[in-house]
Amino acid sequence: MHVHWAKPVVTVLTPAKLNLFLEILRKREDGFHEIQTLMAPIAQWDTLRFQPTDSPSVRCECHWPVARVSPAIVAGQAIEPSSHAAQALPAESNNLAVRAALALREAAGVRSGAHMELIKRIPMAAGMAGGSSDCAAALVAANIGWGLNWSRERLAEIAGQLGSDVPYFLSQQPALCSGRGEHVAPQAGLAPLNFVIVQPPAGLSTAEVYRHCRPAVAPRSVEPLLSAWRAGRLSELGKQLFNRLEAAAEQISPWVARLRDEFNRYDFLGHQLTGSGSAYFGLCHSAKHARRLAGALRNRGFTTALAVPGVT
Repeated sequence: MHVHWAKPVVTVLTPAKLNLFLEILRKREDGFHEIQTLMAPIAQWDTLRFQPTDSPSVRCECHWPVARVSPAIVAGQAIEPSSHAAQALPAESNNLAVRAALALREAAGVRSGAHMELIKRIPMAAGMAGGSSDCAAALVAANIGWGLNWSRERLAEIAGQLGSDVPYFLSQQPALCSGRGEHVAPQAGLAPLNFVIVQPPAGLSTAEVYRHCRPAVAPRSVEPLLSAWRAGRLSELGKQLFNRLEAAAEQISPWVARLRDEFNRYDFLGHQLTGSGSAYFGLCHSAKHARRLAGALRNRGFTTALAVPGVT
């Protein structure tokens, strides 16, 4: 998450994520699932602008880029934004950024309001947690814009109430997440990664995918994957990619199998669904390798194929 503050506007670039590992341990009594997941932020960004107001209302204008925007430059590479203008954005009353700002205002006893602008580039219903990322961005921006100076730990308490993935996005690095996802253990010193991501035309409902999933009888360990990543053994890391939800998603959407078959045509180190889908990604040797494979997939008609570096 990258923050720029030029009074009175706070601008936050907030990333998408990929699940390199996701195991479902059990169904909890509260209806959630106990999980263990290794999440990696990637250089595909939404932009949130936050401006404090004297009015008590908290408003958010949310839109996809209406014209071609300049690519984000990350680690010297241009990352082109995807076009997802056909995806309907949530009503303002259901916008997680608004809910986050309202929750923080109530907890902090703030009387001011805010006007927010959210430019969406992370696709929806894709398993990339764009909504959760925006939610965390609103907490960070409101904390700065309203001059609260709350710690990350204090913000995380509210983040956990807003959504399982939201606390993760208060960190700017890969993390091992447990519980329903709200317990976050950042992982430092990991090798940079490069991916190709394809978003199919049909999204998937997280709730529906979880309804179809079955917890593991013998849970898989994340340690082999983490050990390979720490050592920079990318080929071994690719072999250890795992997502327990992929089988459930495949029961619902034919795109999962179709994308798996397409990715099998190329020399990815490994590939799988992220989160509950529907986005599918492949791990590459390098940025150059990722650009080549993304181009090959676009030539086969997968126009949303993007080469995207991880953020470490």
